[in-house]
Amino acid sequence: MKIGTCRFLEKDHVFVADGDLACLPALDPAVNYTGYASMLNVVGAGSAAWGDIAQWVKSAPETAKVAIRDLELLAPIPRPTKNIMCLGWNYREHVSESADASRRNAELPKHPIVFTKSASSVTGPYADIPYDESVSREIDWEVELGVVIGTPAHKLTQQQALACIFGYTVINDISARDLQFRHEQFFIGKSLPGACPMGPWIVTADEIADPQNLDLRCRVNNDIKQESNTRYMIFDVATIIATLSRSMVLEPGDVIATGTPSGVGFAQKPPRYLVPGDIVECEVAGIGKIRNRIAG
Repeated sequence: MKIGTCRFLEKDHVFVADGDLACLPALDPAVNYTGYASMLNVVGAGSAAWGDIAQWVKSAPETAKVAIRDLELLAPIPRPTKNIMCLGWNYREHVSESADASRRNAELPKHPIVFTKSASSVTGPYADIPYDESVSREIDWEVELGVVIGTPAHKLTQQQALACIFGYTVINDISARDLQFRHEQFFIGKSLPGACPMGPWIVTADEIADPQNLDLRCRVNNDIKQESNTRYMIFDVATIIATLSRSMVLEPGDVIATGTPSGVGFAQKPPRYLVPGDIVECEVAGIGKIRNRIAG
């Protein structure tokens, strides 16, 4: 099931993608809409509710269907209740290129490197990304597989970890490199407004047979910058969740960005950063593609 959040007739709605159509429970008077008022409501309602909405789509009335092209797609979870949890240096070649660009020795992390992006950085899959040169002139791209937690998770083993996932999405971990390096930490440089494009929807976990075999690709103005597969993660999705859950309680609606492969702008020679007018596209096979314009 591809489930997301859209704006239709000036209201925000949960929808399920069905080919070129979106099925909106709010447009069916026979549906108890309260439970589907937001994506956080849907995720928090548990697997029984997820099954109900999947069944409803099969017999959704025509009056509840709208062409996707007529909707404004928002981030699947437009405003998470927590910061986005992110993995740094989680692909071997990205570790190497980062070390080379920073003139330091490349050492693979022994444990997951975790930082967060502000929840206020989340934006839609096709929204413009603001550009303010008074804040940063080194805006970079990072295609990533996003994971959405579906059930509470605490002290899980790797074998248990995948069972707590609601689904997967596409994330562009936009990064202000000058801020990142100036402050010698990730948070400020990762949290600018619009720095977390997400979507175009969440693909539920039952449709992704193996999260460690998904192609990733990032293009800037149709030029391929990143191309890899999640099999090259240093720490796989199950390890990431188990590690996080060991020290905190993961809750429904929590979002994890699992790291980016090589090909980022700051590591190119010479470095290449996003500027107004650029179009950046991030894609994960089996999930979808997001496309954002840098707006000055």
